[in-house]
Order: sequence, then structure tokens, then C-alpha cells
Amino acid sequence: MCSKQNESIGPEQISESKAMAQRASVKFWLAAVAITAVIVTSVSAGLIPRSRQDTQLRAGTLELSVPTVTVVSPTPGQSGCRLPLPAEIKPWIEAPIYARANGYLKRRLVDIGDRVDAGQLLAEIDSPELDQELDRARALLAQAEAARELAQITSTRWAGLSKTRTVSDQENEEKQADFRLKSAAVESASAEVRRLEKLKLFTSVTAPFSGAITIRNIDSGDLIVAAGGKELFHLAQTQRLRVFVQVPQAMARSILPEQTAEMTIPELPGLAFPAVVVRTAGVIAADSRTLLVELNVDNPKEEILAGGYAQVRFTGARMESALTLPANTVLFRAEGPQIGVVKDDGKVELRTVKLGRDFGQKIEILTGVDSKDRVIVNPPDSLEGGATVTIKEMTKKENSRG
Repeated sequence: MCSKQNESIGPEQISESKAMAQRASVKFWLAAVAITAVIVTSVSAGLIPRSRQDTQLRAGTLELSVPTVTVVSPTPGQSGCRLPLPAEIKPWIEAPIYARANGYLKRRLVDIGDRVDAGQLLAEIDSPELDQELDRARALLAQAEAARELAQITSTRWAGLSKTRTVSDQENEEKQADFRLKSAAVESASAEVRRLEKLKLFTSVTAPFSGAITIRNIDSGDLIVAAGGKELFHLAQTQRLRVFVQVPQAMARSILPEQTAEMTIPELPGLAFPAVVVRTAGVIAADSRTLLVELNVDNPKEEILAGGYAQVRFTGARMESALTLPANTVLFRAEGPQIGVVKDDGKVELRTVKLGRDFGQKIEILTGVDSKDRVIVNPPDSLEGGATVTIKEMTKKENSRG
């Protein structure tokens, strides 16, 4: 029976069975490939975002580990010669006028603000005691002259008698000596008269030079004591003025005679008066470290009041200005003032600097910095040399404001 069944399966049926088996195998592999693709796609979809997140995290961490700083370059400061310096205005000539004779003020001919010429009479002093002394001195002079005349006659006579041996040589020499003594007495009395006459001239108080009366401390009837030290008048010449300026040591060497300057006065805004340097003290004052400089200013219209305060700019002086940095770039440490400079490789270099004048928002740097340096603004207290930083350049507007 089995043989009958085998006989009933033909070649066509065998071929069809193989084809079905092959199709089943192909379907199996296609399904496996599809499942594998699905698995790979699912895994890839999960790993790629994670990898991307890891990369971004590493980049952010690296960026956060390198601090970002703002830098600024030093700029030339304002030249010291252009800075206004306080000045004191003095008259070209001024003098206190004192009494040289005792007495009472007879007449006062001028008052405060009056213009006077050289030699003009200012006041007269009544000096009765001096007049009496002068009269007495003149009388003593006349007495001495009379005694001298008598001594001269006697000496001449005794000289003739001595030749005839009528008198002794001793007596003749005594008479000659008496004549010389009387002549000396005349000279002494004459000198006293001249002294009192000179003092008598001082009873007329006159102006030693042309100018204006700025102080008057007396009035008619006042007691005048020559040794009392009371100033009668004060005279000043103000059509030309002397201006004194204390120049800081940093700019002292740039000030020379004949240089020009410009003087301004707060009460006269918009006006500038030309001035010329005439001399300097030649030494730096030990107490203030400044150089005393004298300038001359013409004041023909007398617009400028002597004794006042002014400001002077030395326009004719040439002085190299120091570099300046914003005040918030300086670190104050035990080593001294320091700044952080960013090098070309991004490394920080700490430099010790020497500070100059403080202008508030900016400060002058005398040494330790160059105009091409990139200086860190607002450096943290923990900043150390050799640290790596990222630079954020400061805009021109920010730089000028800083």
C-alpha cells in the first residue's frame, strides 16, 4: 500500500514543495531583516540624541571652566600742562607805608582806592617834639661853631708866639689840640642837625611809586608812633601783575622762562588772559613737592583784581602724557597695585604698576603698562597669573565711558 502511495507522488509535486520551502525561507529572512532594522533604528534613535547631549554638555562645561572677561586698552591721559593749576595773583609792586616821625596826624590827603603818583603827598604829621629837638640841635651847632672860631684864633696866635719862644711848645700844642676838638664838636653838632632835618622830612608822607591806595589805617588827629609798627597806608601797582603757581614735580621740568600760559578767573567766565613765565624757584619745595613759578600778566584795564584766585594752563609747555586706565581695572594687593593683562595665547599675566594721579573714573598709570596691552576690567580678587580666559572686547563707547 505504501508503494501505491509513493507511486501516486509525482515529480511535479516534489518541485512545488521545494518552491514553497524556498518562499517560506525568503519570508523568514525578510522578516528577520525587518525586525533587525526596526531594532537598529530604535537603538539609533535613542543613542544619537544622548550622544548629542553629551557633546553639548562637555562643550558647555569646558566653556564654563574658561571665564569670559572684558578687556580695555590704556589710553593717553590729558597732558599735565593742559590741566588748570591754582594760582595766586599779586600786584606788580606793593609796599606798606609806615611813619618815621612821632607826632599827630595833621592832614590825610588820600583814601582807599585813590590813584597816586610817585612822590605825591599822602599825609602830614605834626611833630612839635621833633621841631624842638631840631631847634636845640641848631643852637648847639651855632654854639660849637662859635667855640671853634675862638679856638682857631687862639691856636693861630699861640702858633706865632711859639715861633718867638714866648710860649712853650707844650702850651702851643694844647691850643692846637683844643682847636681840633672844637672842630670835631662842630661836625658832631652838624651831623645831629642833618639827622633831625631828615626826620623832619618824614613828617610829610609821600608815595614811593605810582599806584593805588589799598589800605588806610589812620585819620586826622591820630597819634603816630614811629616805633609802634602801625601801617599808615598800603600802596599797590596793579596795571601789571605777578602770578604765582605751584607746579607739581611731575611737570616741573617742562616749565621754562619765556613760555606762554593762559590765565582764567572764575568770576570772569569766557575770558582768558595771556601770561608769560618769567622765572622759577629752581628747587622743589620739600613740604609740597612743587616748583614755585612766577608769571607776568598785563592788566591795563585793571579787570583783574590783585590778591585773588585764578587758574593757569601752561599752553607753551610740552609734556608727554601718561597712560590712563579705568579705576576698576586695578587690583590692590599686598604686592602693591596690580593689573591683569591678557596675552596673545589667552593666558593672564599679573603686572605690578605704579599709579599716578587719580581722576575719579580713570587713574594714571606711570609704569608697568603699554598702550597695546589688553587689560581686564573688573578682575576678580581670585585672579591668578597663568589662568586662561576668553576675551570680550570692550566697545569704544564703553571704553570712553570707563
